[in-house]
Amino acid sequence: MSSRLVEQLGARSVAGASATALARQITALILDGRLTVGERLPSERALAVELRRSRSTITRVYGLLEADGYVTRHHGGSTRVALPHGPALPGQDGDGDAIDLSIASMDSTPGLYDATVRSLPRLAALRGTSGYSLQGLPELREALAQRFTERGADTTADEIIVTSGALNAVNLILTAIGRRGERALVEQPTFPHALEALHRHGYRLVPTPVDTDGWDTRHVTDTLLSARPHVAYLISDFHNPTGATLPQEERSRIAATARHVGTHLIVDETTAELDIDRGWAPVPLAAEGPHVITVGSMSKIAWGGMRIGWIRAERSVIARLLAVRPSFELGTALLEQCIAVELLRDMPALGAHVRSRLTAGRAAVAEGLTHLPGVRMPRTPGGLSAWIDLGAPVSTALSLAAREQGLILPPGPRFTTGGVLERRLRIPITLPPERTAEAMARLALAWGDLVGGGRQPAAEMRHAAVI
Repeated sequence: MSSRLVEQLGARSVAGASATALARQITALILDGRLTVGERLPSERALAVELRRSRSTITRVYGLLEADGYVTRHHGGSTRVALPHGPALPGQDGDGDAIDLSIASMDSTPGLYDATVRSLPRLAALRGTSGYSLQGLPELREALAQRFTERGADTTADEIIVTSGALNAVNLILTAIGRRGERALVEQPTFPHALEALHRHGYRLVPTPVDTDGWDTRHVTDTLLSARPHVAYLISDFHNPTGATLPQEERSRIAATARHVGTHLIVDETTAELDIDRGWAPVPLAAEGPHVITVGSMSKIAWGGMRIGWIRAERSVIARLLAVRPSFELGTALLEQCIAVELLRDMPALGAHVRSRLTAGRAAVAEGLTHLPGVRMPRTPGGLSAWIDLGAPVSTALSLAAREQGLILPPGPRFTTGGVLERRLRIPITLPPERTAEAMARLALAWGDLVGGGRQPAAEMRHAAVI
């Protein structure tokens, strides 16, 4: 079994890379969080065997990392991930100058303040209660159930649990039904923190490809039949990061196959309401049967500061979730729940705000990319971001160059299970247009540095190993 470092690097993608290039790639893994501070790296001998490189090359790699402060080494002992003690990285010095594109999220909806004011009498009426809300306020669960029903999946309030965000919901599900050592089907690419949650709960990840033109449904169903994973994590609407939407007939085919092999489908609908101009509205996968567990969130349609999420599942699963939840939390904050009730009463206004902001953000990204020759932006009908094709496997190199321009931009492999998709880059369409324009100007400078020879000769880019 390969080490986590090699899984993140992708052994094939670093074949033939110089010691300097390998050190840069590992630096990128550290900077965007794929390797964590204090994590133990393989020994020089073990890494040389895994990468089929000489030990002297690996010694040089670790030496470069140590010189730059990204690892600490002890003679005859371990090599561990560290961060330099020098000047802060972009975005960590508090001056507000860095632009962070690792977070794809909008600022709050204009209706948030009024909704907060309207929610206060409801909160005041709860002062005579214990204040704990293990399953969630009945009014909020009723509103969420109604929204599912309106979209085509008949739902009742007792099939809903309110959580502290969608990621909290995923972790609650895995705590309740997870099985260490089992397989989990995941999309490639996908939401990185979901991958981390599955890893932490002991799952072995089995990827299936997704691109801007959608899923390979045959690959999904064949993998379900052959691997028989215990769970599958899917983002079926405005997939993060590709923006694709799973067609209705493919939803039914995948759900039927999952039901046949006994796979729990965990469907993340955090981005489901982020429609710009898709032109059609699918029925939620929740309508396909009791083996589908759906999570959602207010963070993308209202504000990330509102830690409100939910789980929609059959009653027996809800009972298991409620039995486990007190072991790590006793419910979700009441004020946020009261505000969410008010916001859900005005979904048309929320939708209009989202559509307006995403339309402007998409246009700003498209305009900025005109200054990057050879880079292609796909049609982006909604969602959080554009999944850019760079035309060459230089995503990590561009991410490093962008940091020198005060731009924090995770490379394509950040969204994968094994260091692949170096041609791709996720650019959020959620920032205000003026902020996006500045981010794209900085990206253009980084691109010019990269292709102009600042990091690597342009003639070598298409055939280079990951940097």
